[in-house]
Amino acid sequence: MPYGFYGKVLEIDLANRKTNVIEITEEDVKKHFLGSGLAAKFLYNDHDNSIEALDPRNPLLFFSGLFTGSIIPGTSKLCVCSRSPLTGIWNEATVGGDWPAEFRRTGYDGIIFRGKSENKVMVHITKDSVEFKDAGYLWGKNTYEVEQIMRPELDRRTKIAAIGQAGENLSPIASIIFDAPISRVAARSGIGAVMGSKNLKAVIVTGDLKTKVAIADLKGLREQLTKIDTPEIRKNTAGLTAFGTSGGVEAVEMYGDLPIKNWQLGAWKEGAKKICSQTMQPMMLDKHYACFGCPIRCGKIYKLEKKGLYGHGPEYETAGTLGALCLNDDPELLVEGNEWCNRYGFDTVSAGNCIGFAIEAFEKGVITEKDTGGLKLDWNGESMLALVHKIGKNEDIGKLIGQGVRKAAEILGNNASEFAVHTKGLEYPAHDPRGHVSMALNYATAVRGACHLEGLTYFLDRGVPAPDFGYTQAPDPHRSDDKPSIVYNLQNYLGCFNPLGMCKFLFLGQVGPKKVAEWLNLYCGWDFDMDQVMKTGERLFNLKRMYNVKLGISRKDDVLPPRLYAEAKPDGSAAGVLPDLGNMLNHYYKLRNWSTDGIPTEKKLRELELA
Repeated sequence: MPYGFYGKVLEIDLANRKTNVIEITEEDVKKHFLGSGLAAKFLYNDHDNSIEALDPRNPLLFFSGLFTGSIIPGTSKLCVCSRSPLTGIWNEATVGGDWPAEFRRTGYDGIIFRGKSENKVMVHITKDSVEFKDAGYLWGKNTYEVEQIMRPELDRRTKIAAIGQAGENLSPIASIIFDAPISRVAARSGIGAVMGSKNLKAVIVTGDLKTKVAIADLKGLREQLTKIDTPEIRKNTAGLTAFGTSGGVEAVEMYGDLPIKNWQLGAWKEGAKKICSQTMQPMMLDKHYACFGCPIRCGKIYKLEKKGLYGHGPEYETAGTLGALCLNDDPELLVEGNEWCNRYGFDTVSAGNCIGFAIEAFEKGVITEKDTGGLKLDWNGESMLALVHKIGKNEDIGKLIGQGVRKAAEILGNNASEFAVHTKGLEYPAHDPRGHVSMALNYATAVRGACHLEGLTYFLDRGVPAPDFGYTQAPDPHRSDDKPSIVYNLQNYLGCFNPLGMCKFLFLGQVGPKKVAEWLNLYCGWDFDMDQVMKTGERLFNLKRMYNVKLGISRKDDVLPPRLYAEAKPDGSAAGVLPDLGNMLNHYYKLRNWSTDGIPTEKKLRELELA
């Protein structure tokens, strides 16, 4: 019996309602871990990735991380992977909460959904069965309604992952909502639309408490965690425990990192103060929330009785996009917008960018009241919330911007692409690469497009140490020449997190690759060191890059949108700063041993055992 994993992936043919079990080997797991790492191996080697995202032949993969559901803190994550309908390239949408740990107790390491069901369907997975159930009566219901309708007939431990109307409508920014109304979300790049394209409304899991992976040295691992690691993580993440990610809004604004008025402005001090957790929690906090087995407890559940709202409060990215990016400084409207995104089932980050884009287009006369159904758009929370509903209902302007800013700009023309902020089709999260120029390089080269989570280099700029790499002093956030090596190292390291099921906040907890190697050895009985952890991360980053290369991605796509490379911020602490992306890319490609066109070389692929 292997340690740390079951060796079984459940394959579900939705068209024929058949199942199969694929066996995975320890060699595969050592090379790819699980999560998005092993998913990338399946999608790159065993699938024709020229198949379009919404084609029934495009598989949808739910893969738990190697540590998911274990006693290791902050390891609640699962990745949902597929070709993206928004970007057309690689996508991994990561989710925490309780669903991934419950799934792990079914005795599988992952699920591959193939084909398209003839009728609307949901699938219930247990240790001993896979049941296909009619979901026609749930079609058209939002994700909260799905939970409310189904919960009375389910075991308390049973967990639901569902799409809302956005996924049903095949919106390219649709998400999958897990554990509503707590609402942990596989959010980005339209993964919910892939699920909708298969007529799959929900995936339900009921685990067996007796079903657990074998751990090589359970006693040693428990002792290490109890005495040293968990207390240290708690100490280093106390701010997240108290206020969650939205507690950082004011600090981010101070660094010139907040996206303001569709990325046009550099300062918004009073607005940032109004939508940070420190202001919102006394008004609306119901309780703190932790994903499975996590000591950080960064989740905040908000309750707004007068509007009938109850669910997970806005994360920082949501405050940045549905808030600052739209000049919405109303905390109640921010919470309401966030909840409706979760109910309809679409990504708040993409939504905020799409809405900011629409308001600017209206301001410039590119769209008019004729396009908006008579709605006058302005920079405020009312317009933001109205557009959230239009996206969710797939009506007039909502149908257009719900396709993402790249497609919307192409349709509108009239230089709309000049203020459509995306890379490779993915809208930007709420971190401005003019405030932290390392993020310019990370955004340009990140595998799924504009993804901050593949690098998190701005943490270093704010003084978070990474001593395993020799980073003990904060670098200058506006200097470009030292950033390629930082991005290279952190992308390789963070490339292990999703495959291991680790929350990225463990990086804030100062968990480095040496610690990860210790955990792997106690958990799996291996003999890893820091170099092997880093090599695995580099292998997986290159594997996903090669998936994209098959789809035509190269240096021509490793770019910033015009607003972020040509327009400096007019005010704030990052005023006048523009990243030197061209020189950073040249140095970065050399570090990666890629060609000048951004293609991994044969030598590098052989070194990483990918060729």
